[in-house]
Amino acid sequence: MTVFIILLGLVALLLTGLPIFAGLGVASIVLMLLTEGQIGSIADTVFGKLDTGLLTAIPLFAFMAHVMIRAKVVDDLYATAHTLVRHLPGGLGVATVLSCTVFAAISGSSVATALTIGTSAIPQMQRYGYRDRDAFGVVAAGGTLGILIPPSGPLILYAIVTETSIGALFLAGMIPGLMLAAIFAVFCVIQARGRPQVGRLPRATWAECGQAVRRSFWALTMPPLVLGGIYMGVFTASEAAAAGCVLGLAIAVFVYRNFGLRDLYDCAYETVRTTAMLFMILAAAAMFGHAVTLMRLPEELMAVVTDMGASPLVFVLAVMAVIFVLGMFLETISIILVTTPIVFPAMLDLGINPIWYGILLMINLELALITPPVGMNLFVIKGIAKAPLGAIIHGILPYVGLMFLGLGLVLAWPELTLWLPAVSGFGN
Repeated sequence: MTVFIILLGLVALLLTGLPIFAGLGVASIVLMLLTEGQIGSIADTVFGKLDTGLLTAIPLFAFMAHVMIRAKVVDDLYATAHTLVRHLPGGLGVATVLSCTVFAAISGSSVATALTIGTSAIPQMQRYGYRDRDAFGVVAAGGTLGILIPPSGPLILYAIVTETSIGALFLAGMIPGLMLAAIFAVFCVIQARGRPQVGRLPRATWAECGQAVRRSFWALTMPPLVLGGIYMGVFTASEAAAAGCVLGLAIAVFVYRNFGLRDLYDCAYETVRTTAMLFMILAAAAMFGHAVTLMRLPEELMAVVTDMGASPLVFVLAVMAVIFVLGMFLETISIILVTTPIVFPAMLDLGINPIWYGILLMINLELALITPPVGMNLFVIKGIAKAPLGAIIHGILPYVGLMFLGLGLVLAWPELTLWLPAVSGFGN
């Protein structure tokens, strides 16, 4: 019972509008005072959690994404996807999903993916006769792929909090991420059939396809360099992020030639601002994890599970249900840092694979990005299209069902997440 009281209290605290780091910090201090009567161990706890080289990957991946966005590399990416699939029913929708998939492998951010792709895709889809809600839905859903397809910021956070192999998590997210992208693309084709008002263009010639691919060649080199370097053992995650930054800058300066010192300053500023906020949240999360450990909350949760006789699958389903509800009110980072310190020890005792759970968590957090009232991608689309929130929610509802389908498939077949890490030799 103590677990649920603390969790509900923390959620209520965050819903007051208090910043995440402040809410976690206040809750942690109160819990430590109640448990130990002092907070002297906070400094060592925070330093121990932040004193890891893996954390450097976060600002480096963020900087790489800002550079690629600032240089407008994504414009060529969307144009290429459109050229390749424009003859299909729902071709623009499929092109949007493809663009989101590739950009997700560059940015690692769902909000950045939805914002960047949506700025180009929504006006184009409206121009060719797509219903507004269909355009809104595919961009909002496609944008969520940013936290599942590596490199993913939330996956890195989960890896740090649980001390799980980041390379294994990145590999584990690839098949489910591509599977969801394929489901979205097939839905776009089915949705457009029988609707002649949705414009279909002639099939591109081989020459047009070749020219389009050449235009986006440099954008397409980013995922193989960053991810391939990790999987082949050439780079660590942090080194791969640094290599990606160097390549991104080279592309922006020497290929696109639209990136100056002012752009460099703006990208660095945005990266520092985002990273500082994130590290403050991580510090507060370390305090919260330490506090719940002192109170033996994981042991209490495990005792409840044992008394109920719940199987590992039932436990995971219950946790997924709780996280889905939390996702309607909290954003992704909050959910990872609030729930993981409590449930993770119980998961290990039940023999639940942390890599499999991590991918289930990411798919559930994708749902959090598009479920009202606090779905971040909904507000991103609203800002781009200046459309009523009701129309955006109407457009996203089919994709909520498709994501539940993806979540169910990964629940039923853990091999979808575990096969690639196993064959690649990445252990937990």
